[in-house]
Amino acid sequence: MLQEIMQFISRNTILSLVWIALLVAVIVMTVKSVFSKSKEITRAQAIHFINKEEAIVVDLRSRDDFRRGHIIDSVNLTPSEIKDSNLGDLEKHKKQPVIVVSANGLESRTPAENLVRLGFEQVYSLKEGIAGWAGENLPLARGKK
Repeated sequence: MLQEIMQFISRNTILSLVWIALLVAVIVMTVKSVFSKSKEITRAQAIHFINKEEAIVVDLRSRDDFRRGHIIDSVNLTPSEIKDSNLGDLEKHKKQPVIVVSANGLESRTPAENLVRLGFEQVYSLKEGIAGWAGENLPLARGKK
């Protein structure tokens, strides 16, 4: 069987390298997720934090996307503002839960980790971001905030 695997690899080098790279990427992302201080939460969990624990929602999208529709009472900060510690009023909410929201949930992990490094105690990333939120017809505020 090992001989067959070696033959496959020698005949399909590029395919084998791609498969190995994808496997390594999945392992790295899984390990990062397990050891991350910020956790990914569902929309139901986010609603609980917003309604019961006065969570602050940080929307990472562009100003224009934010104006088109955002979670009610959310704060619009870009990832670069968070990285540069330019947090404005968010600074005084370090003890409250903070939910970081991106367009589709993929870009929020690093800014969430940056908030943890800046001393925020409870930081969460919204799974599927605004796309998932809007997909369930959950309320969005429009206009400048």
